[in-house]
Amino acid sequence: MVSLLYVCVRPELGAADAEHASFRRALGVDVVDRLDLLADRLDTVDLSRYRGVVVGGSPFNVTDATKSSGQLRVEADLETLARQAIDGSIAAFFTCFSIGVVTRMLGGEVTTSTPEAASATVIRTTVAGDSDPVFGPSAPALTVFTAHKESAVALPAGAVLLATNEACPVQAYRVGSHLYTAQFHPEPTPRDFADRMTFYRTTGYFDPEEFDIVQRQVLAASVTEGAALLRRFAETFAD
Repeated sequence: MVSLLYVCVRPELGAADAEHASFRRALGVDVVDRLDLLADRLDTVDLSRYRGVVVGGSPFNVTDATKSSGQLRVEADLETLARQAIDGSIAAFFTCFSIGVVTRMLGGEVTTSTPEAASATVIRTTVAGDSDPVFGPSAPALTVFTAHKESAVALPAGAVLLATNEACPVQAYRVGSHLYTAQFHPEPTPRDFADRMTFYRTTGYFDPEEFDIVQRQVLAASVTEGAALLRRFAETFAD
């Protein structure tokens, strides 16, 4: 049995390859299989082979006015995966775009009113986060990388808020004991995130005229606790 599966939802192959490597290193697991939902459906994989799943980021948005058939299929598969995690069939850690998929699935509202540009930001754990096996050891605050255009208006029904900040009140939540969601990107090192910026230079996550400035700020950031979250996720569910 391979313990962990990385689910890719990025159309950009170079960015997806690098993200896979980032997750593998952050999780501290030698082998992390990969499923690209833009090329293969979720039902082509035997999830019983895995104890945990991590879902990467994407330039997709739940609030997109027009969606391709590929994006609609990805969103449907992510909802299926989220339901299995809520049932406890498998543990999952959803990041970035996919937290919006879960929020909508739970009846919550996703908005574009609380975006965060590409940067390192401080988030605070909640009381529930302080006692959570994955987030608790990082309490009371941690610095992570953010880059998103949409986020949850409020905590959806049935979810437990784990982390927050002023810019984006819903930074992370848990549903049941096996589904974790994060608006931020827990896996990249500063170098990883700086390199990822090159793929999204003109897609609205930062002013392209300030690319060099933003990249220098990213490289100078001290960000380690995001990877620690993923390692504890692996230790809790996959070891």
